Amino acid sequence: MAYQKEQKDSEVINLDDRDYEILGLLERNAKLTVREIAAQINLTPTPTHERIKNLEKSGVIKTYAAILDKKKINRGIMVLCMVTLKGHDKKKNEAFIHAVLSFTEVTECYIVSGDSDFMLKIVTESMDSYQDFFMNKLTSIDVIWQTKSIFVMDVIKETHQLL
Repeated sequence: MAYQKEQKDSEVINLDDRDYEILGLLERNAKLTVREIAAQINLTPTPTHERIKNLEKSGVIKTYAAILDKKKINRGIMVLCMVTLKGHDKKKNEAFIHAVLSFTEVTECYIVSGDSDFMLKIVTESMDSYQDFFMNKLTSIDVIWQTKSIFVMDVIKETHQLL
């Protein structure tokens, strides 16, 4: 499966103040009911529900998710890994992306500018499990030229909220 970014991702959707209110409420608590949201934005449930469905259909709302406490589920090690590839061509990028998409330890992957090509956020149980991931999975990707691992000692701010 080749990595393909959809063209629609860059399309800006025109939203009004009520749409932004709905999005802000859902970002803070995705378990709110339509009735609760409607009451907070001074709108009846039916048009509120229609707005939410339109936000989902247009891709503004990508998904709903639970945010887990990493430490409570034994995923206490977080590593930011900067990766530089051996070259800059489509095949190398696709090979790297394809491999990374299969690694459950990688929770985020970004194409970046500067000295590195990609930044990975990796979450594992322990230093031993990170070493195992690094030695047996990440370094098995033959298009990697260089990596730099940065171990996160503590998280000061972590949010998915945009509004």
